[in-house]
Amino acid sequence: MEQRNGYSSVKLTKEQIAIIQSKGSVRINAIAGSGKTTTIVEYAASRPGNPSILYLAFNKSVRLEATRKFEAKGLSNVRVETAHSLAYKQIVFQYNYKVRGQGYKNGEIVDMLRLKGNGDKHSEYVIATHINKFLSYYCNSSTIKVVELNYLETLTDKEAIDFVTKFYTVIENGTRAMLNKMNTGEIEITHDFYLKKFQLVNPTLYYDYILFDEAQDASGVMLDVILKQEGTKVIVGDIHQQIYGWRHAVNSLEKADFDLLRLSTSFRYVQDVANLASEILFWKNHLAETSRVSIFGRPTPVKLGNLKATIARTNLGLLLNAIDFITDHPKVKHIYFEGNINSYTYADDGTSLYDVLNLQNGNIDRVNDKVVKSMRNMEELEEYIEKTEDVQLGTMVEIVKEYGNEIFGIMKKLKSLHVGDDERHKAEMVFSTVHRAKGMEYDVVYLVNDFIAEEKLRELIKKEEADVDRLMEEVNLLYVAVTRTKGQLNIPETLVPAGFPGSPYINVLKVKAEGNPYNNIKSSSLRRLNKHTPEENKAKTFIKKREAIKSAGKPWSARQDEELKIMFEKGMPVSRLTVYFDRTKGEILERLKKLGYYFD
Repeated sequence: MEQRNGYSSVKLTKEQIAIIQSKGSVRINAIAGSGKTTTIVEYAASRPGNPSILYLAFNKSVRLEATRKFEAKGLSNVRVETAHSLAYKQIVFQYNYKVRGQGYKNGEIVDMLRLKGNGDKHSEYVIATHINKFLSYYCNSSTIKVVELNYLETLTDKEAIDFVTKFYTVIENGTRAMLNKMNTGEIEITHDFYLKKFQLVNPTLYYDYILFDEAQDASGVMLDVILKQEGTKVIVGDIHQQIYGWRHAVNSLEKADFDLLRLSTSFRYVQDVANLASEILFWKNHLAETSRVSIFGRPTPVKLGNLKATIARTNLGLLLNAIDFITDHPKVKHIYFEGNINSYTYADDGTSLYDVLNLQNGNIDRVNDKVVKSMRNMEELEEYIEKTEDVQLGTMVEIVKEYGNEIFGIMKKLKSLHVGDDERHKAEMVFSTVHRAKGMEYDVVYLVNDFIAEEKLRELIKKEEADVDRLMEEVNLLYVAVTRTKGQLNIPETLVPAGFPGSPYINVLKVKAEGNPYNNIKSSSLRRLNKHTPEENKAKTFIKKREAIKSAGKPWSARQDEELKIMFEKGMPVSRLTVYFDRTKGEILERLKKLGYYFD
């Protein structure tokens, strides 16, 4: 039941009022869409005596939105920062550092540290990759010394574990060498580095209150800084929205020993969606004893607009779906990718999708990335991926396998349809991974069938070495995706809990196993749900994959051409055409182009 209180004209729930009236440091577990930012603004407005308040936002976009809300409330005593912006202002200026826009490429680390091969194929680049990952692990941890960390604990694939075990001393020494070069100013520092340096100088933050948002995905290094401060601390988040464990994030809500308050009413989605979200979270009971999460939704939807979004677990699943969308809907004029489309075709270190394609085609002279250029063929690149657990590069390899040379035309078309941030409202479909959609909401949501299903969860936990923490996070990913909708949710039937009742707000999509392009793709991140995956269970290599498609590479007959034209004109999706003709998507698109049905 909602009621008014003495602090504000905003209508607040009893749970919100309890938070506003609380004293001392507290933790707030806020389910998706529960108005936590509004609650925090009202909490800040109700503090007596005009105290100094620091609000720490998760990222830049949240920071800008929070700044707007605090300013609208007239709260000039609130300073809004991100962890990085706070650290930047103290460390970069004080030490006169130069900051590098992106992290160091693995090839650059090879050159800077003069790494040499040690018998194993491309070992210098594999070592550099692990040095890069060790740097991230250390800089995001609360640990003071590198030697106090065991980098092996972050690895899951057997090939990677074996390689790092063999070269651990080299990797650890290389990590310290890179840290020393940044610390002395010999090379530009990374964003991770100045945040770590901020912790190491033991800063004192002179604020009466510190409001720490999205705490379930905070870095250990920043949590350490916050907990050492004198002021009253309010740690806000949702323990079930922790989805950045792969970035070494820690769930601060479980680390801090403060009184726990809750926000369990969502103002975003209807009760049927709330019930579905609760049932999905209860899948965690397969992993550890878990209580059902009570989530209270709206009785009816809010007034809806026309913003539709397709949300996927992986970049690979999203790109495949986007390609299907524009080929199956040729009249589409505008689409939008959260985070910009280029972020889906380039890895964090700058490696391009086109580098991988040029390697497959044998055009080594056209490859720009130093690591990819050092490979003689795709098989060597896949061996490198296994030893490094490079998920982004693995995604690019899978896309190249699926589409081949058609990638150039496909990406050209996607980019021509992509609108800028200021025209996002014109998009007929927004495409986003669940990580980029976090904190966002849409009128209608379509889920790609690349999330973990309950059946898959049961299958994985039967294996003795299943990684429970990562499986928990997989369930969280689906929960976050489901709770992005304000209106209708379109969800594949494989992701709906058994026995879940029908709803006018939840459209269950039929899935044909043979026609679902994601069922046969076993991404590196999903493989890592098992701590050690036996070699015989690994994803097929490119050669084996093509052998499995019997018609791959064979000429088309006149009859097949005629069938293809008729089916495409009748609107059959490309994903189903691939099944009918037993061809790859790239081959289907290439043939349609030759028949005059597809774009350049």
